[in-house]
Amino acid sequence: MGLFAWAVSLALVDGTDGLTRSLTPDSYLGDVNEVGDDPLEYLRTFTSRSAEHTTATRGHPPGPVLLLWALQRAGVTGHFGLALIVTAIGALSAPLVLGAVRDVSGEDVARRYAPVLILAPYAVWLAVSMDAVVLTIAAAMTLAGLRATRNRAWRAAGWAILAGLLLGVAALFSYAAAWLGLSIVGIYFARRRAALNLFSGLGALAPVLAASAAGFGWTDGLGTAYADFAKTIEPQRSALWWGLISICALLLACGPAVYASVRKVRNTPAWPFLLGAASAVLFSIAAGLARGGVEHAWLPFFPWLTVAAIAPEEQGGEPVESPLLLVSVGALTAIVIEAVLRTPW
Repeated sequence: MGLFAWAVSLALVDGTDGLTRSLTPDSYLGDVNEVGDDPLEYLRTFTSRSAEHTTATRGHPPGPVLLLWALQRAGVTGHFGLALIVTAIGALSAPLVLGAVRDVSGEDVARRYAPVLILAPYAVWLAVSMDAVVLTIAAAMTLAGLRATRNRAWRAAGWAILAGLLLGVAALFSYAAAWLGLSIVGIYFARRRAALNLFSGLGALAPVLAASAAGFGWTDGLGTAYADFAKTIEPQRSALWWGLISICALLLACGPAVYASVRKVRNTPAWPFLLGAASAVLFSIAAGLARGGVEHAWLPFFPWLTVAAIAPEEQGGEPVESPLLLVSVGALTAIVIEAVLRTPW
């Protein structure tokens, strides 16, 4: 509830529009009517009709639009109600992330990390971005992967398959989510359970192959999204300058806790969590893909980049107390961002 309350409070600085601005006709919601009564037909034509989609939809798989369509079919038709549900789904990431931290570092560390997670500046975008859904799915994936390593035989395989399934579902919401699979690989490596990679890999393929059978080829969609990026964005924005701007956006979104986390990453057993997130960020910058909108696109990565903020100063040492000064500065940063900057979808 803490992250939900913080995100909604920040969004309502701009009134109800602060919650609904990601659900305007020029974003995902503008494509919901295309689904109509036949979501399978929508999947079959998703890639071929990419040019007809809104900017947000063209850069993503069909998951966000289909989720909004399903919510509307369930009776949630108002923009405000949809926004609250999407924000609530994103806020569910908090207990899942804390559960993952507790699994690898213990109850005390998870409690000390809670303020860092809940009052983070990226909560500004949690309430205005469909990528918050990806954050929660990825957090559930990570926790399932950890559960797999705590079990044996078929129970372990079941949890590993579930982790893979969640990764595959996340990939149907965001192409970049696939990078988070490296976190699962890191967990299995750290706990010497490499065989679980097979089960998670098979699980990850299931949603992607199911979508392919329904008519949406994930790799085709990725190629189409990149072609649109290369045509509409790449020529207009310098990779160097926008790479630097993206790094600044990341530092603002994560707050000062990210510095403490990067500095002490070797001292925490939670290092696998940073593996997928850091790889995705570094690849985006190195490949010249970070040219705007990273405050949303990287939202599924932000919490994992700060998990080492409460790690010991030395390997094997005592965890530090909750860095209340860093938390306060981060919360103040979120307030300033919301008050000064425009934060559209």
